[in-house]
Amino acid sequence: MKKPITLLLLLIITLLVSCKQELKNTKVSGPIFGTFYEVTFASTSNENYQKQLDSLFFIINKSMSNYQADSDISKLNRNETVTVDAHFTKVFKASKKLYRETEGVFDPTIGKLVNAWDFGSEKPIAKLDSAKIDSLKRYVGFNRIGLVDNVVKKVNGAFLDFNAIAKGYAVDVIGEFLESKAIKNYMVNIGGELRTKGINIDKQKGWTVGVENPNFDDTQSTNIVLNLKDQAMATSGTYRKFKLDENGNRYAHIINTKTGYPSKTNILSVSVMADSCMLADGYATALQAMGVIDAKIFLFNHPELKAYIIFENEAKEFEVLNLNGFI
Repeated sequence: MKKPITLLLLLIITLLVSCKQELKNTKVSGPIFGTFYEVTFASTSNENYQKQLDSLFFIINKSMSNYQADSDISKLNRNETVTVDAHFTKVFKASKKLYRETEGVFDPTIGKLVNAWDFGSEKPIAKLDSAKIDSLKRYVGFNRIGLVDNVVKKVNGAFLDFNAIAKGYAVDVIGEFLESKAIKNYMVNIGGELRTKGINIDKQKGWTVGVENPNFDDTQSTNIVLNLKDQAMATSGTYRKFKLDENGNRYAHIINTKTGYPSKTNILSVSVMADSCMLADGYATALQAMGVIDAKIFLFNHPELKAYIIFENEAKEFEVLNLNGFI
């Protein structure tokens, strides 16, 4: 009886080895949300899930894209009554959490001021008088917006924009989809916002990613290289989205929610690791707007967040802060 059992064990081992050898990376990429996406995962089949990914991106855009006139958020911003979906609800609740924890530094209702300062154009920084800013600030305040039975309650004229958190949320959605397909090794990258699981099968190690130097001349160089495994990371930077005034002062594209003016923070780049890419995305944006001192205090009180901050010191030199064990 031992011989058949031995043969059976050998057959099982052979099958397991064969399956292991067939496990290889599949890569899917394309444009989305005004940037790019790249999804790499290990699988034994040739299925790339392109159609499913496109469907998920379509649904998220239909829910929260400010660039689509028929999206739920665009309808809300036109003061229409809309019953929002589960995606919108999750992002809304996460935004409330960040709004409270950052004492309003993270605020999805800042959109009207962002648009008024016209950071999307190549023109010099707009000249807005205090009266204009005050008139727009009355629409700012996420504390005045509620969600009851999937219906958003807001004052007419308030403008919602989840751009600072929705991209990270989309990364999580794709990651959760892959996990639903029993995929244990993957990296999702949407415009530099990342979620990783397991290892890079082709290289038999964690996922290699870099944090860029904040070069103002549009050149690219890497500040540090990381090996991620079972981690989510997002980066917020102002070095590509800033404007100059007549005196050559740089203003970040992030608006100070209390003053209504563009932030003059000396932080150039913030990378954050968190439990989800959605939260990493939101916290990175908030820390960017805080400035070095307030960011350090906030991270001291939130040891669950790991952060890597690149800032410009008084001598106009780059310095880095590695906080809560980022590296």
